[in-house]
Amino acid sequence: MVFIQTILIIILVYYALKLLGKWLAPKLLNYAVKKTNERFGQQFGNYQDFTEQRESREGETTVSKKPPRRANPSKKVGEYIDFEEID
Repeated sequence: MVFIQTILIIILVYYALKLLGKWLAPKLLNYAVKKTNERFGQQFGNYQDFTEQRESREGETTVSKKPPRRANPSKKVGEYIDFEEID
């Protein structure tokens, strides 16, 4: 009789945890997503403020140029080593 009660209690606890998991898992996931979103917002909030300051006013012209290429880069990369297979 005790064995059957133990089995029934284990089954009852299993289904109770399964049901609680269905209810609590989405809430925990939403909480984690909100916290992560807040952390990213704190980290990158300064970046957004910086980009807003850089925006030019209407009618202004901004020209961005690429940096000049280095003239005649050195082609020597390093020493060549020939490896031989040893049997």
